[in-house]
Amino acid sequence: MMTQKPDFSGPKLSRRGLLGPLVPLVAAVSLSACGFKLREAPTYAFSTIFVRVGEASTLGNELRRNLEGSGNIEVITDTARLNSAQVILDVTGDQREKTAVGLNSSGQVREFQLRLRFKFKVRNQKGDELIPEVELLQQRDMTYSESQASAKEGEEQLLYRNMQSAIVQQVIRRLGAIKAI
Repeated sequence: MMTQKPDFSGPKLSRRGLLGPLVPLVAAVSLSACGFKLREAPTYAFSTIFVRVGEASTLGNELRRNLEGSGNIEVITDTARLNSAQVILDVTGDQREKTAVGLNSSGQVREFQLRLRFKFKVRNQKGDELIPEVELLQQRDMTYSESQASAKEGEEQLLYRNMQSAIVQQVIRRLGAIKAI
C-alpha cells in the first residue's frame, strides 16, 4: 500500500486571485485622478430667498423644504417680509400634462406620456435678473392597462414625484451657480 505525501506548499494562487483585490483600488485611484467627486451641497451667494409659489404647488413645497434643509439660507414665504430677502424666486408656471401616445386596435389607450413643466426666474431686490425666465421640462412614458387601472394610477403618481424631485434638484443647482447678487 502506497501512502501519499502531504502537500505543505500552501494554497495555489492564480493571477486572477492576486489581481482580484486590486481591481477596486485601481478603479478608485483612476476615478480620483480624473477629478471625479460626489456632488456636494451648493453654497449660495445669498443668505435669504423669497420663494413666490402657490400653496397648492407640491413642487414649490418640495423646493422650499430642500432649500430650508440646506441650512445655508433662510427661505421667506411671507410677503410682508419680501423686502428682507436678498433674492426673489418667482414661479411663473407649474403644470402637469398627461397625453395619450399609443392606442391599440380597438382604440383603447395603451401608453401615456407624462410631462411636468416648471417655469421660474430669479432676481435680486433691485430687479436685476440673476436667472432669466427658464422652463424646465421632465417627461416619462407609461404603459396603461384597464385591468390594472389602480396600480397604474399609483405608478403615475410615483413618476410625477420622481420628475418633481429631478426638477427641484435642477433649480437648486442653478441657484448654487449664482456667483454674485
